[in-house]
Amino acid sequence: MHYQDRLAVGAAQINATLGDVDTNLTHHLDYIAEARSQALELLVFPELSLTGYGLGSRVMEVAMPLEDPRLARLAQACGSMQTVVGFVEEASPGEYYNALAILQDGAIVAVHRKLNLPTYGGLEEGKWFTHGSELTHTEIRPGWSASQLICADLWNPALVHAALLPRPTVLCAPINSASGIVSDDFSNEQNWALNLRFYAMTYGTPVIMANRFGPENGSHFWGGTRILGPRGEPLAEADTGETLIHAELSRTAIARARFELPTHRDADTPLIRELMAGYR
Repeated sequence: MHYQDRLAVGAAQINATLGDVDTNLTHHLDYIAEARSQALELLVFPELSLTGYGLGSRVMEVAMPLEDPRLARLAQACGSMQTVVGFVEEASPGEYYNALAILQDGAIVAVHRKLNLPTYGGLEEGKWFTHGSELTHTEIRPGWSASQLICADLWNPALVHAALLPRPTVLCAPINSASGIVSDDFSNEQNWALNLRFYAMTYGTPVIMANRFGPENGSHFWGGTRILGPRGEPLAEADTGETLIHAELSRTAIARARFELPTHRDADTPLIRELMAGYR
């Protein structure tokens, strides 16, 4: 079978109104309409894009079960464009996840629940959310697939390695990164650039990172939304402000990068599993 070589992808750098799902939903619908007008086939929004980040005990107020009609409305608006949105999932009464809904063809095709909940610096997600326990992998088009990880998931190299073992052609990375949130000496702006470029280059896998831009409760979300190619090269990067960026990915370029640096091929998973036995 001959697969399409090109995939049109985008990332929405938006801000969210804290706790106002309906206002944020309208904002999403506007960007989805713009992305579809540009014939994009994959669109990524930031982490918790429907709710805002610093929710605290308001988590339960904004949480949505998968049957929520607002998620259905978003799914219908996406058409055939696979769209990744951030929300708080209510799995059962009192059980809430920092989650992604992956939407396409009028349905929720998958949900990724954040695995690595940070509790350092100014971050306290472990206080409000339940840890996820599974990885996600979705088909976008024939020959094109994606794995999804949320923000701090990407600061655990073992999680990234595990997520990329199914050989996705794209890694989606929605984040909520504010300046100085880890510490005064840790630069999110510089270190995210290093982190993402390393994974794209090492695994020959394009990365779509969507971050917020704007204020929330005294924090400033710095943006930096970007799309990287399979050698870690920048394909698109957002300026300041709310914006939609897009790029065209090449399956041939991915194949060449992975053939030259065969990280996937040479990953000795049984050996790694054996070496990790006994460690928590």
